[in-house]
Amino acid sequence: MISVKDLSKKYNGILAVNIPSLEIKQGESFGLVGNNGAGKTTFFRMILDLIRPSSGEILIKEEIVKGNNNWKKFTGSYLDEGFLIDFLTPDEYFEFIGNLHKLNKAEVDGRLSKFEDLFNGEIRGSKKFVRDLSKGNQKKVGIAAAMLIQPEILILDEPFANLDPTTQIRLKNQMKNFKEEYNCTLLVSSHDLNHVTEVCERIVVLEKGDVIQDLMRSETTLKDLEEYFAV
Repeated sequence: MISVKDLSKKYNGILAVNIPSLEIKQGESFGLVGNNGAGKTTFFRMILDLIRPSSGEILIKEEIVKGNNNWKKFTGSYLDEGFLIDFLTPDEYFEFIGNLHKLNKAEVDGRLSKFEDLFNGEIRGSKKFVRDLSKGNQKKVGIAAAMLIQPEILILDEPFANLDPTTQIRLKNQMKNFKEEYNCTLLVSSHDLNHVTEVCERIVVLEKGDVIQDLMRSETTLKDLEEYFAV
């Protein structure tokens, strides 16, 4: 589904990402972990063609991402509030995303009904503009909008940050259910080792742009990761 070949990204001569080869299979749940500055967000931004690599390439369904719009039709993503249109209300934003993907209002409402627990009565029907919502509620809007199109690929950067514990658990369950129902390829970066090991069947550790570990989830994965980051 996603192939990385000789990928690198440099900023002012400093290597931020250096991944010679990486394959993410269709339907795989892929977790990316690492300390601040490891290159996680940079890697995701290159997958989404938001920034261009210094060398190498990324392919989705055997087509090069750079300069190609085909993958956008079946890819949902939320990295930060820059993905939102902040002068709309949440409902207006969902309607806008729905229109882009030829969904009528009834279809949008039907799909969003699955997010009621996550929204907790704070999103739908709100008269606030997106920019006036809390960081946590902005994240709920962005993630729900990314899932609204029922994408084949879903990319989420730090989805559990700025969320209270109850919402984190609800989101984790939402992601697991979504992955199971639609068999989407799920890419998640997170500082929360516990959540990411529960959601993802494969976890890659990135350090200073390099892949240090590539693990399939097992009974010891969380312990192994905690020991690695405790050093």
